[in-house]
Amino acid sequence: MREAVIVDAVRTPVGKRGGVLAVWHPTDLLAHTMRTLVDRAGVDPTRIADVIAGCVLQYGEQAGNLARWAALGAGLPEHVPATTLDRQCGSGQQAVHFAAQAVRCGDYDFAIGAGVESMSRVDLGPLFNPADGLGPWYGTRALARYNGTLCAQGPSADLVARKWGLTRDELDGYSAESHRRAHAATESGAFARQLVPVTADGAPDTEPITRDEGIRAGIDPAKMAALKPVFAEDGLITAGNASQISDGAAAVLIADRAAADAAGLQPKAVIRATAVAADDPILQFTAILPAARQALEKAGLAIGDIDRIEVNEAFAPIPLIFAKEFGVDRDRLNTNGGSIAIGHPLGSTGARLLTDLVYALELAQARYGLLVVCEGGGMANATVIERL
Repeated sequence: MREAVIVDAVRTPVGKRGGVLAVWHPTDLLAHTMRTLVDRAGVDPTRIADVIAGCVLQYGEQAGNLARWAALGAGLPEHVPATTLDRQCGSGQQAVHFAAQAVRCGDYDFAIGAGVESMSRVDLGPLFNPADGLGPWYGTRALARYNGTLCAQGPSADLVARKWGLTRDELDGYSAESHRRAHAATESGAFARQLVPVTADGAPDTEPITRDEGIRAGIDPAKMAALKPVFAEDGLITAGNASQISDGAAAVLIADRAAADAAGLQPKAVIRATAVAADDPILQFTAILPAARQALEKAGLAIGDIDRIEVNEAFAPIPLIFAKEFGVDRDRLNTNGGSIAIGHPLGSTGARLLTDLVYALELAQARYGLLVVCEGGGMANATVIERL
């Protein structure tokens, strides 16, 4: 039976909106990331069967199937096709899943799953500004089905926090710890090997960026507590306990295990299971629970078997409800911080988190990792990997 393995994975440092990566056209940023991946992995580019890239805000500079133009910009052979997908915040993870599925069924021997988002250069619109109202993509039938109760993700995060009885202090405390862990990981060099050498001005002779821009070395609890709720006067979600609006890219080389071995490559991990699930589109974030359960069942594992767990920190309630439902202690969950501290460039986050998980297992000499990413509309993806 064919196995899909992760040969290598890389990601850019994450830049704040309007920050160090704002100068980069998103297609060029993805191209640079994929070129780094191919060169580092040592794969013959002519053997890459497809490039699959996630991107959420697909208009302006991110329209027109940017994956194809990024592949050409990366110098990949013209015969290598590419496609761009949108599974909301899990787009980069879904890109890897599609690549792995094609490898396992025998259609591909090598493929790239990737993701990119420039939230500096592409307007966020109603996706992130509740004052703009709901976006135009729902259609009348979906709106009618839910009797006008559909809402943007921020208000949904408030609903989830209330349903699970989470307090503002819990959300803020979790968020401060995300920054502390991300800062510690940065200082220890935990991210160093996964970072693409990218510069703030795009010039190759400039000193590369070596840190994620949004991480804070110290969080003042009083200042965090003083932040006003964003989505309702009595809400729990603030700018401090939500993910940062950011820029970034990530790319993962997926291969058939036998093909990688024959090519003299040394894979880092094998993908043991993938899953996608959907749940209540009003609460939006609860699908992480069935998605994780499905992936664990497919892998023949229990949550206690998993050494490192990544649950995307779109908002602080998400990893907290996961920890409550699965009885997971914080020693295994988001050990290097997450999107609250590092940032959340939508289309790239799933691939970035998978990259971090691969290297976290490697550094800890641990065996199993689980990645779960919540997605707009009440969906979620889950991936189980095993370090090789």
